[in-house]
This record gives sequence, C-alpha cells and structure tokens, in this order.
Amino acid sequence: MDIQWWHWLVFGLFLVVVELAAAGGFYVIFFGIAAILVGLLSSVGAAGSVGVQLILFSVLSVASLLLFRDALVQHFQGDPRATEIDQLVGEVAIVTEELQPGTVGKVELRGTNWSARTSTGAVLPRGTRCRVTSVDGLTLSVEPEGAGQ
Repeated sequence: MDIQWWHWLVFGLFLVVVELAAAGGFYVIFFGIAAILVGLLSSVGAAGSVGVQLILFSVLSVASLLLFRDALVQHFQGDPRATEIDQLVGEVAIVTEELQPGTVGKVELRGTNWSARTSTGAVLPRGTRCRVTSVDGLTLSVEPEGAGQ
C-alpha cells in the first residue's frame, strides 16, 4: 500500500474539521496537525517509507497531545475548576433586606435572592445598589456601589 503525501493532508484537514465540529475536548486536533506535518514532510521526501510515516504520525500525535493540550485547554476554556458562582464577583446587586455590619441580609442578583454580608462597616439600607466583592459558599460579600473606586 502506498500513501501519497496528499492523503496525509486530506486526512489531517478532516481531523481538524472534526475537532472544530466537536464539543471541544482538544484531542483530535493534535492527530490532525500531526497528519498535516507528515504530509508536508512526505511531500519533500523527508518522511521515508510508509512504516516510518506511520511511526512519525504516532509519535508527533501523542507528543503534541501530551505537551500542548493542557495549555490549549487553559487558554480557550479558562480554569476548569472555576465555578459560575465565583464569576459573580464584580456584579451589581440590590439590597432587599437591610444589611447591618456583622449580620447576614438578602440581596437580589440576576433575579435571585442571595444571602449577603457587607464587606464594609456601613449599613446598607433596602434598595441600595451594591457590588459583589467575594463569594463564600452561597453567601456574597458586598459593598456599596462605587465604594471601591
């Protein structure tokens, strides 16, 4: 069986398209890139026989997967351990139950009531706009809007 250089390129492009159409685990793209590289090396006569090409494809695929996947996932998906609740920091909420220093009250954020504490020593009366400064479990720490500027 003879594998032409363009076979590798077509196979590699197919794998890249499969990765783009998939949910994004960033696995298949490394096999696609390796196939494209083997095709390019084969086109200039640097890849050798079919057996050498297959070994080169395998080594390039696995090595690039192990070396670059974590960085690629981190770049495109952010911290996989970060939860949506931690992304509430900086959001604006409305006090629905007066917040006294040292006590827990209620704020409304994104249409939902949350338990909240004031992160300053100030009393926050009902209706006050406040900004989330941190999240501790399901309790938000808030400060009056504009206080941290």
